[in-house]
Amino acid sequence: MDRGLHHPHHRPSHRCSRLALSFRRGVPPLGTALLLLGGCAATEPAYTSTPVPARDTRVDDRVAAVEGRMNEMSQRLDQMSGRVQTLEGSVKAAQGRADEAARKAESVDSRLTRLWTNRFNQKQADSLEVYFAPDSIDLSDAAQTALAAVVREMQAHPTLTVELGGYTDPKGALDYNYGLSQRRVDAVRRYLMEKGIPLARIQSASLGPIQGGDIPDAKKRRVTLRLLVDQE
Repeated sequence: MDRGLHHPHHRPSHRCSRLALSFRRGVPPLGTALLLLGGCAATEPAYTSTPVPARDTRVDDRVAAVEGRMNEMSQRLDQMSGRVQTLEGSVKAAQGRADEAARKAESVDSRLTRLWTNRFNQKQADSLEVYFAPDSIDLSDAAQTALAAVVREMQAHPTLTVELGGYTDPKGALDYNYGLSQRRVDAVRRYLMEKGIPLARIQSASLGPIQGGDIPDAKKRRVTLRLLVDQE
């Protein structure tokens, strides 16, 4: 036998040793030799490997599903955060408009208080009204004719003062209507001053919309002028 083929951990059996001795002493019968050789044949130890289990794709699918739900929840949270910020902005804007309306109301109250106080020292000599188109501050020809008569009366009687009250119809936002009534008052006051009436003889207040259905809207869009004279 080729010594190079022996397994490093394989030792010849006792039977193989006897066979080798028989060969040295003499050639045994052929059949006996073959049987002995078959028993002495060295067998390599069998190497076995434990198979690695295949990757469980079900776990991967579950992990992917959980990650997908987490991403979806994250997107929803981002959307909700954006909506909350938008809502906060709208609330702040509404609060700003409410504060502005409150300031205008306080201004109107202050003017009305001043006018009411002056009434104790004045009496009404005359009154008239000039009307405006919807959402307009332009003085019509009829309005300018009426104002020209007021100018002549005040020039003829230097003790006269005029009280202006601006109004609108109830259509539209409240803060806008207060601003519109103020601009109408400004238009009338500007006309009087351009005709020579000093500002000290003009009192004014923007009173906003007139409510109620008993007055046509066309009559609500106006500036009322009250000529006042000091009581003796």
